[in-house]
Amino acid sequence: MFSATLARFSSTLPRSRPNLQWMPTLPLILLHATHATPTTPSTAVFRIKPQMTKHEVKEYLTKIYNLPVVNVRTQNYLGKRMKILGKRKIAYGKRPDYKKAFVTFDETLADVGLGSKVDGLPGQEEEVVEGEQQQQQIEA
Repeated sequence: MFSATLARFSSTLPRSRPNLQWMPTLPLILLHATHATPTTPSTAVFRIKPQMTKHEVKEYLTKIYNLPVVNVRTQNYLGKRMKILGKRKIAYGKRPDYKKAFVTFDETLADVGLGSKVDGLPGQEEEVVEGEQQQQQIEA
C-alpha cells in the first residue's frame, strides 16, 4: 500500500541517491479506545491527516505496532469556521480539516488487566494498606 504512496512522491526523491527511500510521517492521535467484551471486539478511534487512506492506517498499525487490525472506517470532518470580532473590523478564520479513523481489532487482542495498577505510585500503596487494615478489623 505504501508503494502507491511512494509512486506519488517518487518524483521528489533526488536522482543522485538511488538508495534513498521516502518514509511517510503518519501522525496517529488516539482519541478513544474500548476494551474487548465477550460480544464485541476492541476498537480505537484515531485522528489522522486527511490525506491518509484506510490501507495506510491498517498497514501502519500492523507493521509498526504489530496490532491485529480487522477493519478500518474513516470519516472526513471540516474545520470549524470562526469569526473574530475586533474593534475596527471582523476577521474570519478556519481551523484545519481532519479525518477520523475507526479501527476494529481482532479477538486475539484482549485486555490483560495490567493497566489498572502501576508499580511505584505512592497513592496506590496507601490504598492497599488501608484495604489490609479494613480486612484485619473485619477478621478480629
